[in-house]
Amino acid sequence: MSRVVLMPSSYPPSLGGVEELSRHLALALVEAGDAVEVWVPTVEDTDAPFTVELDGITVRRFPMPLPSSDPRTLTRLPTASIRSLLELKRAATAFRPDLLNVQCFGPNGIYATALATVGRLPLVVSLQGETVMDDTDIFTRSSVMRTGIRWGLRRARVVTGCSAFTLADAQGRFGLDPAKSVVVANGVDLSAGDDPAAAWDGAPDRPYLLGLGRVVAKKGFDLLLGAYARIPEAERTADLVVGGEGAQLAPLRREAARLGLADRVHFPGRLTRQEVAAAMAGAELFVMPSRLEPFGIVILEAWRAGTPVLATSIGGPPEFVRPDVDGVLVDPTDTGAFTDVLRGLLADADRRARLGAAGARRVTEFAWPVVASSYRELYAALGPAL
Repeated sequence: MSRVVLMPSSYPPSLGGVEELSRHLALALVEAGDAVEVWVPTVEDTDAPFTVELDGITVRRFPMPLPSSDPRTLTRLPTASIRSLLELKRAATAFRPDLLNVQCFGPNGIYATALATVGRLPLVVSLQGETVMDDTDIFTRSSVMRTGIRWGLRRARVVTGCSAFTLADAQGRFGLDPAKSVVVANGVDLSAGDDPAAAWDGAPDRPYLLGLGRVVAKKGFDLLLGAYARIPEAERTADLVVGGEGAQLAPLRREAARLGLADRVHFPGRLTRQEVAAAMAGAELFVMPSRLEPFGIVILEAWRAGTPVLATSIGGPPEFVRPDVDGVLVDPTDTGAFTDVLRGLLADADRRARLGAAGARRVTEFAWPVVASSYRELYAALGPAL
């Protein structure tokens, strides 16, 4: 048994990918017999530390301020940072963790690295694609974050990545040592969507193709809309649903209207986890058109529902999607190829059924107990702190 502190960049009740993966990893580790606490930044740096219980797990929230361009913040930072680090040190003295595991490097990662250094604790950093998918490109813009992640990757005993693509980026840009880089795939809750009475009230009246995610440029939903529009009208036998919110949502709505597709393209906004499961189960095809994608948990959610997958070939998906076995891969920036593949899948129900059935069989490899077992093996191999 290990005493593990998970330090994600965010955690429920906030919504998002890192929140879900951190929650399920924590639950799976506890189920396997480990003692787990979650330490996470407060929503505002000015908030006082506080502790809550979620799902039977102790979640401690600490302010984790970093420098900004505001001179007043720079003046206050040393005192505020030292105070937060002392609070973290007191929590470590009380819980006595064997290791710290950062999930998705942000200010949480910088504070975890500082705590690991002063407390001589083993540090594991788990990269979830934040260095390439952050909406604000924080690691390009912020010298503080670039310095912080280099420090964290150097100090870490092990660095996991959701894909080799993610690790290669960290090796090339931030000096990660390949010798301590390990791929640990993300997981999915296989029990989600088991309720046969669950339904999605926003489902169109016609069959539909489904895209899900943050509606931002990197996710490529404009490419999906363009490919869908190029399919001849007589062959467009399904509507298109794009679920999610983001800066590109309003432009996409306008483009759908300009193309004369306002009645065929639907934008329901953010979906709950239950709605995601139901929407996946009802889709003819799930499409992930990202310009790049570090991993793609939504692929696992589609497999869980037995829904066929068309995914980007740029980034992590080619590392686990087997072409024309449990999914189809395409470069969505190749407009002709993307349109042809989408058109072909829409016309071939038998092929879609084969892909969906193969995905449903494959998804068990990504159940959270399996993923947690990979983390536990890494934890066990850490040995004493340096």
